[in-house]
Amino acid sequence: MWRMLGLARPLAGWMVIAVACGVMGFCCATGIPVLAAEAALCIFESGALACTLSATVAILTIMAVARGILHFIEQRCNHYIAFRLLAHVRDLVFSSLRRLTPAKLAGADRGDLISTVTADVELLEVFYAHTISPICIATLMACVMASFLGTVAGLLPAVFALASYALVGAAVPMLISRASGTGGQRSRNLAGALSSFVLDSLRGLNEVLQFDAGTQRLDELGERSAQLVKTQRKLRGHAGRGQAATTGLIMVLSCLQVLLCLHLVQTGSINPEGAVLASVATFSSFGPFVALANLGSTLQGTLAAGRRVIAVLDEEPQVVDVSNKDGAHPAFSGIAAEHVDFSYDDEQILDNASIAVEPGQIVGIQGRSGSGKSTLCRLFMRFWDVNKGRVALSGHDVRGVATSALRDAEAFVEQDTYLFHDSIRDNLLIAKPDASDKELETACRAASVHDFIMSLPAGYDTMIGELGDTLSGGERQRLGLARAFLHDAPLLLLDEPTSNLDSLNEGQILRTLTEQCGKRAVVLISHRPSTMSIADKTYSMDSGRVS
Repeated sequence: MWRMLGLARPLAGWMVIAVACGVMGFCCATGIPVLAAEAALCIFESGALACTLSATVAILTIMAVARGILHFIEQRCNHYIAFRLLAHVRDLVFSSLRRLTPAKLAGADRGDLISTVTADVELLEVFYAHTISPICIATLMACVMASFLGTVAGLLPAVFALASYALVGAAVPMLISRASGTGGQRSRNLAGALSSFVLDSLRGLNEVLQFDAGTQRLDELGERSAQLVKTQRKLRGHAGRGQAATTGLIMVLSCLQVLLCLHLVQTGSINPEGAVLASVATFSSFGPFVALANLGSTLQGTLAAGRRVIAVLDEEPQVVDVSNKDGAHPAFSGIAAEHVDFSYDDEQILDNASIAVEPGQIVGIQGRSGSGKSTLCRLFMRFWDVNKGRVALSGHDVRGVATSALRDAEAFVEQDTYLFHDSIRDNLLIAKPDASDKELETACRAASVHDFIMSLPAGYDTMIGELGDTLSGGERQRLGLARAFLHDAPLLLLDEPTSNLDSLNEGQILRTLTEQCGKRAVVLISHRPSTMSIADKTYSMDSGRVS
């Protein structure tokens, strides 16, 4: 909670305005019945007004209007704070995910991450808009009411009122929260798991239909949904019982205040006017504390969401980016893996592997699946850090090279090309946002995909479906190559770049790579002999060793 409060510090001024308007608004709300009661007493010649009856009516009208205006300003400020902070939290979460990618997010539950970025962050609105300022308002109103009751009715009614406020505003929500137990955390975890399951089912919809597994997936979806609904129903039940208990408790406490005031009148401790005003003030002053009582169940889910968000923010990356200020910016003169060991957890992938790539050279790497070929390219990109040995770019350990310089020096095309749900043009421009149309065309011609793009109704402005599902595997692969060519880096890392291509398109791309020999170095991973035939030097990998 304290971490979440710390995020609101830059907007403390707006919070002060919200609290001030809230306190003044509740003073008006409580003052209206109190002033009306005093006017009624004056009619029966039992009270003393400082102004005429008509002026009193005017004051009551002004207070009623002011109450509405102040409440509006309070809520406007609270929601301004909340939505500004939600935008800030989203930015922090995405920045954290950027730091964690790809090493810490490899194999992560994508659906659960989506739930954290969307639903969990949205739930924080309850904390920032409906928790912080209401607590401050209730605390200040307790002080105001204690002072007022102490003035008109003495110490005992004031102390009783403070005890009543503490029961309604603190004890009740704590009891509701305790009754809810870990329901809030369980609800958020179940929601994240359900989001992941739905996303997984949508992505694998073709396989589900192919193997007639739809009924099984629907049954599991229903079971997961039922678990979530059951958990949420319990939380709603606790909230409903809490609200009922709050209402009943307020009535009992207000009646006890009336009885206390009657007793004090009988003993001569206070006069009847003070007793009436104290009773009316107590009845009408529970508004701020009811708002706190209603937080008992909702705050469970909000704090659980906050813990999930903070967990993402606090996650330490396996690979820390090197800033432009602290890192080297070497001109490309080759890259090498020098006696590299690397493992994923306890699984040894590379064992004393050494490979050197000179400028303008095409280096082929071959070997059976799982021998560490793709891992070596990821180490060149510094997606992970080696366990032993080093990867050197132009003689500099990549752990000391500025991350931006490393990205400028390398372009990596993996086996599965990721395409965004956007136009072909925007999918390509991610490699070079300021590229001209001529540069786009040149890169696409080099990847043997320009003619295909121009055959589409909207050309380069054609929208691509999510994950590139509207394209074939070969088309996605050629767009990935075009993206890498557009980046125009001196080192090109190609992992099975022609695996989904026919011989015609493969030949075109191999000719492009051969023509660019001397302009850029290429690391080429492939099982195809025809693809490996253009390599100047070939390494073989087996069980993490290079020969």
